[in-house]
Amino acid sequence: MFRWGVLSTARIGREQVIPQLLDAENGIVTAIASRDEARAKAVADRFAIPHSFSSYEALLASPEVDGVYIPLPTSEHVEWAVKAADAGKHVLVEKPLALKAEDIQQVIEARDRNGVLISEAFMVTYHPQWLKARELIAEGAIGRLRHVQGAFSYHNVDPENMRNRPELGGGALPDIGVYPTVATRFVTGAEPARIQAVVERDPTFGTDIYASAKADFGGFELSFYVATQMAARQTMIFHGEKGFIEVETPFNSRGYGDDRLVLHDVDHGSSTSFRYGDVRQYRRQAEAFARAAQGENAPVFTLEESVKNQKVIDAIYRASTHDGWEPV
Repeated sequence: MFRWGVLSTARIGREQVIPQLLDAENGIVTAIASRDEARAKAVADRFAIPHSFSSYEALLASPEVDGVYIPLPTSEHVEWAVKAADAGKHVLVEKPLALKAEDIQQVIEARDRNGVLISEAFMVTYHPQWLKARELIAEGAIGRLRHVQGAFSYHNVDPENMRNRPELGGGALPDIGVYPTVATRFVTGAEPARIQAVVERDPTFGTDIYASAKADFGGFELSFYVATQMAARQTMIFHGEKGFIEVETPFNSRGYGDDRLVLHDVDHGSSTSFRYGDVRQYRRQAEAFARAAQGENAPVFTLEESVKNQKVIDAIYRASTHDGWEPV
């Protein structure tokens, strides 16, 4: 059994990831840490986690932990991923791993010098609907892919929320802009060469609250928008010459009912739905990570992929400062 430790009592860990780590067939949660001892103890009691620590360093020193899950604020991801690796722990770190692609190099170096596994937690790459979308496009189900369209938005104006605090790595692009980019890259296996973009910032928070981008992948384009102060919406559409694929709940699994992918075959005037019930994508991610960490041949999201995805986000910010194209 792979023994997980969790650095922080963040909401995503409490409400989403820890329950699915506990449900994984090849792992257990043995420890949790918080800078607030009472919070660590409360979460440990809630999930029957045997060890709680009042510092992250203490958890990293524990011989009861094989690897850690890090849901800290974005601004702390690189620092603690490196520290965990240097402590000999495998690391699953929440997205985005970093705020600039160049910052990921030190994480790669920590991985390599310690011989551990480090992966950015893009849970969508383990979801069967995205594996199906990749399969359908590869086999030519929609003909030549011409355009990908995406949207991801929610409304959050809480000044204390980390998503609205630039010093913690808040903003629409770091929080959710990474999803249309990673999904498109994952499904197509292609990389964009250049970007056009518009970014709007909140005058009080200073974070980007809206971004609209167009990415040129050579044979097709990706256009998407993300926002933190718009009504909630998620969609991804892959449009080809013979048909198109709609992914109706692309990112927050079961957030809009059962996950569903629809293949529209325009040539034959038919549609085929692929429904996915309780997929538990965080569990699938945890199981794949544990297998890979223990030496099995299990695909995981690599740091090299993290660099490529962050380069797209970096290019969107640069493109938003001028008219015209910005190279990735």
